[in-house]
Amino acid sequence: MCALASLKSGNCQDHSPALKFLGLTHQWMMDQFPVGVFMVNTRWQIHFFNQTAQAITGFSREEALGKFCWDIFRSDLCHKKCPMRLSMSTGEILVNREVEIITKGGQKKLIMVNTSQLKRPDNVVLGGVETFHDLSCHQYPAEGKDREAFPDIVGVSPRMQEIIHDLPIIAASESNVLILGESGTGKELIARALHSLSPRCKGPFQAINCSAIPETLLESELFGYERGAFTGAVSSKAGKFELAKGGTLFLDEIGDLRPELQVKLLRVLEGKGFERVGGNRKIPLEARIVAATNVDLQEAMRQGRFRDDLYYRLFTVPIHLPPLRDKREDIPILVKYFLEQLNRKFNKRIRGVDPKVMKLFCRHPWPGNVREMQHVLEYCFVFAKGPFITERHLPRLESAWAGRELETLDSARSPLQALERETIIKALERVAGSKNEAARLLQISRSKLWRKMRVYKIKEAEFKK
Repeated sequence: MCALASLKSGNCQDHSPALKFLGLTHQWMMDQFPVGVFMVNTRWQIHFFNQTAQAITGFSREEALGKFCWDIFRSDLCHKKCPMRLSMSTGEILVNREVEIITKGGQKKLIMVNTSQLKRPDNVVLGGVETFHDLSCHQYPAEGKDREAFPDIVGVSPRMQEIIHDLPIIAASESNVLILGESGTGKELIARALHSLSPRCKGPFQAINCSAIPETLLESELFGYERGAFTGAVSSKAGKFELAKGGTLFLDEIGDLRPELQVKLLRVLEGKGFERVGGNRKIPLEARIVAATNVDLQEAMRQGRFRDDLYYRLFTVPIHLPPLRDKREDIPILVKYFLEQLNRKFNKRIRGVDPKVMKLFCRHPWPGNVREMQHVLEYCFVFAKGPFITERHLPRLESAWAGRELETLDSARSPLQALERETIIKALERVAGSKNEAARLLQISRSKLWRKMRVYKIKEAEFKK
């Protein structure tokens, strides 16, 4: 056992005839391992440190050898619940223990460790050995001021860090903001952060989804109505513009707003006032407007579906949220964030995801973005009984989560998309292809249903009787 013999000297003498014949050394062999390996003597000094251990920790072999292991790994478990300490004292082999270390660069990193005692054939303990691998695709930073200021906005990618840096500056202004990004990227979180950081933070935050409310009701929801304005209006009611006085009005899915309402919204923004439906009294606009959409507004303008003048009114300060596939370095920290949330929700103590699951997550295209990840992890929480989420806990609506290599699935639908497509098809079948009736059943606007049918390549004619 060269590794055992080297504990006292720090040098590795090759005694294996096979390795000698091949002209190889034990050091070379251990450096080929895809996991980190290090060994300590009974005084906790490191006497072996392979190449993968250097890559994960950031410390070179020369820097690590002879140092105490806690000076290299700097985990909060080092002096209390260290797995290596437990193995050294009891002789127990510990497998798949999650440990958070701090790299040489000061970044927190989650690793999975396996530890064992090292002893001679006569049972004299010489030290301990640990193998470990990185649980994340990339490193994620230590908690800092930005993380504390935006607890629900998670991201270490350059674009997300830029957004987090700019949020206080944008919030301090009174300019209109347009948040652009695919569904599930967290547009409302950004809007709420802008409100909470703004001078209007003590005022109300009113949100309305322009595609979720039937078109016939949207105008009265936005502007309010006077008594007798229409059948059923037995009393006056304030709309979102009025309720947001002194605060922020968040207009989500603004790209689905029908043309007539686009004109009225433009007049409100230009004239800084509005009238209730059925009324003639001008009410001043005293709310900041933050809008969001997943629609390509440039393309919508070219097709005549969105007004140019409204676009430029809303586009004063744009914020572009990247899709999850373009910021894969955020995946590990997002997983950690959702695990913390879901542990509280389900009253469980799930400590992490299996490395194979993390590998799948890092390769998956995530067409539903962060929202899709949240739902997938919540699905896993329902079925997970042990401390880790494994492949068998992943949803099986499609084979995407059944262990296939996901780099070949960029064009495939996610489980959530497959379920959504199936729901739309069933609704259309039930109403013989009528988009109006299907939209009513699905409780979405007709324009949103049309857009989803186009994305999923569902043809209305197939359901006509």
